[in-house]
Amino acid sequence: MRWAKAVVKHRVLILVLTAVLMVASVIGMARVRVNYDMLTYLPDGIDTVVGQDILQEDFHKGAFTFLILKDMPEKDVAALKQQVEQVPHVDTVLWYDSFADLSVPMDVLPDEVYDAFNSGNATMMAVFLDTSTSADETLEAVEQIRQISGKQCFVSGMTALVLDLRDLCEREEPLYVGLAVGLACVAMLLLLDGWLVPFVFLLSIGAMILLNMGTNVFLGEISYITKALSAVLQLAVTMDYSIFLWHSYNEQRETYPDDPHQAMAAAICQTFSSVIGSSVTTVAGFIALCFMSFTLGRDLGLVMAKGVVFGVIGCVTVLPSLILVLDKPLQKTRHRSLIPPLHRVARGVTRVFPVFLAAFVLLLPPAWYGYQQTNNEVYYDMAKALPESMPYVKANQILQQDFGVASTHMVLVRAETPQKAVRTLCDRMKQVPGVEQVLGLDAVLGSRVPRDLLPDSVRQALMSDNWQLILVQSRYPVASDDVNHQLTQLETLIKQYDAKAMLIGEAPCMKDLIETTDHDFQVVNAISIVAIFVIILLVEKSLSLPVLLIALIELGIFINLGLPHYLGQSLSFITPICISTIQLGATVDYAILMTTRYKTERMAGQDKRTAVRTALTVSAPSILVSGAGLFASTFGVALYSDIEIIRSMCQLLARGAIISMLLVLLVLPAMFLLCDTLICHTTWHMGACVKKKRKEPEGR
Repeated sequence: MRWAKAVVKHRVLILVLTAVLMVASVIGMARVRVNYDMLTYLPDGIDTVVGQDILQEDFHKGAFTFLILKDMPEKDVAALKQQVEQVPHVDTVLWYDSFADLSVPMDVLPDEVYDAFNSGNATMMAVFLDTSTSADETLEAVEQIRQISGKQCFVSGMTALVLDLRDLCEREEPLYVGLAVGLACVAMLLLLDGWLVPFVFLLSIGAMILLNMGTNVFLGEISYITKALSAVLQLAVTMDYSIFLWHSYNEQRETYPDDPHQAMAAAICQTFSSVIGSSVTTVAGFIALCFMSFTLGRDLGLVMAKGVVFGVIGCVTVLPSLILVLDKPLQKTRHRSLIPPLHRVARGVTRVFPVFLAAFVLLLPPAWYGYQQTNNEVYYDMAKALPESMPYVKANQILQQDFGVASTHMVLVRAETPQKAVRTLCDRMKQVPGVEQVLGLDAVLGSRVPRDLLPDSVRQALMSDNWQLILVQSRYPVASDDVNHQLTQLETLIKQYDAKAMLIGEAPCMKDLIETTDHDFQVVNAISIVAIFVIILLVEKSLSLPVLLIALIELGIFINLGLPHYLGQSLSFITPICISTIQLGATVDYAILMTTRYKTERMAGQDKRTAVRTALTVSAPSILVSGAGLFASTFGVALYSDIEIIRSMCQLLARGAIISMLLVLLVLPAMFLLCDTLICHTTWHMGACVKKKRKEPEGR
């Protein structure tokens, strides 16, 4: 109580300090780098990551891209090539004139070289840069290449994807927050009991969002998914805490009608104890993401867990201070809640509770089946996150249509590997289904031409002191089953000629990503369920209640993630992992709120039906406001966003809020009525208390 009184006493100081910290946070936000390359989150030590490091160290090459030119004379192409070579951080540009003078007819070159760079009215350059795929310098270089190339040119490659994704995110992200705030405000105006209250809530939560985003400066960088979603999620998830404080304060005002400061101190203490149990489950859900070996989960998990902690701090410091400073206008603008009394609804739910139990049983099998199928149907190709109108997508389509190339792999073979063995390897790789071209020193020269005849630029591009680089062009798209099978065949093949050879590139990285995240999904799910089970066990002091609550919320997750399968939708690989933990952590609060009230009523002597009705009547308004807030905060972003990953995550979060809310309001009361005896016998002190209250009237 002492610290709560200190908050009340120093309310102005708290608001001034918060304002200062907000300014510092804005400065911190500007210094946080945003990472748009998902492949940088792969675990260290795997061949694809080690190979990329070797490419950087030995060949001074990081990013690799294709520049496709349509209907352009050879001399103009040669002039453009010279301009591209002058772009900062461009290391090497390979084209027809890299192997022979323009005066030499193209058909004199080996077929491998001609076919690799020409197709009908289109020609292609291979551009190597000396910086990594998603480095700021690389993005600037590709942007400059696009500017000097003109409309006849198309830039493909991972860097082009990252660049388009960055530009799209920077255009859309400010509107995400605006939509979330606007729609959440509408929801609160409709469902809360004051016209000014939503704006006070948003001011307090907004301050905590700024502090959370500003402290990301200590992480150095965050992913674009984290940046796009963290503000929206923090607003949606921590709104509950503000609602709890407001309701508690108004209840305490009735106890202390002449002393709002005393009422607020009591409300802070009451809210803090309620919010701790609620917030810990949410934090546990986000922390579970940190156990992913694909470290994007750690990135999102840390930022969101930090956001929930800031939300709790703001709820018991900044929000009370704002409410006390604005108490008079807040009280004057109060109105009757638009949520009608729910006594009849509660009575109806308890009367037909077997119907809801039957619905639970009937929904479980199809929901589980759809959930499993959705997890099997996820996509890994980041290009699907972009609209078809984006330059990268168009370039990929032209590359595939004109050259039959959907992906390019790179093989690193040790330099001491005999030339004959490398040539045989190249010939055998050409026989692998789906391989269009194999381009390396020995493939270009043939068996009779010495390597010294090639220009230095070509030799340096494909050979270092320690390694030889071979490019393998494939007709199979990245992250497809066909390309993954092809990569397995190529991996087996290259190890026969060099045990330390490595297969790298976008497609091999995606293959590693598939294997990594498949394991991560199981780990994260298990950790989040176990952690939240333990938390509910400690909070409710019951063996049966954690099972019932988690079973209920898991059904909501199964329904939510099962629907894409039945609707014919495919989700990004990261979406099910994040949604399952976020929905579990965020919406289990609804179940805990009702459970706590049910226990209180039951232990106070109410029979099970009355206890359930009271719990439902009292808890439903808070659950409705909270669920509507989460829905409103995410639904607008889902409708607006052109980035498929962001759109699908927000769509599932919005839908998950409604599904979980309905399950808690309709099915959980039915579970209480069915399992009342079990709950009483497996919950500490509850059984004895119920039995004692039942006997009290007889002893009087």
